[in-house]
Amino acid sequence: MSKFRLDEVDHQILDMLIDNTRVPFTDIAKKLLISAGTVHVRVKKMEDAGIIQGSSLTLDYEKLGYSFIAYVGVFLHNTSQTKFVLERINEIPFVTVAHVTTGKFNIFCKIRARDTKHAKEVIFMIDDIEGVYRTETMISLEESINDKKRLMHTIFKDL
Repeated sequence: MSKFRLDEVDHQILDMLIDNTRVPFTDIAKKLLISAGTVHVRVKKMEDAGIIQGSSLTLDYEKLGYSFIAYVGVFLHNTSQTKFVLERINEIPFVTVAHVTTGKFNIFCKIRARDTKHAKEVIFMIDDIEGVYRTETMISLEESINDKKRLMHTIFKDL
């Protein structure tokens, strides 16, 4: 598959969409001095190329009562159990991210919980999955960096 080429207008469109996925195409068009139809066509091409995959919104979990974040490293009895354990982890809605990893852990998860008591319950749910040998938890004191735009701009420089 050939690499999709992005030009400066595509970069600017993506930049605005990363800031706010709900920004109307007409607003983007006005700022970039192009037609809304052009924005629509370019976004559609980026979607078709797989560069844009859906859109999402950002929630304030603290306002929803889920400000507690922890990372749970999962040790498995056997790596052959990875798929089964991931399927069980996926059934726990408080696990928001899971990675299969090399190194110390077989699986590394991010969990969100209401408080330490709730986090303990979630961790015990993970511990109780067949094939899990043990877990190791790190509590997040603060999410200091969560910046999608820096990476995007670095990628754009390389294109």
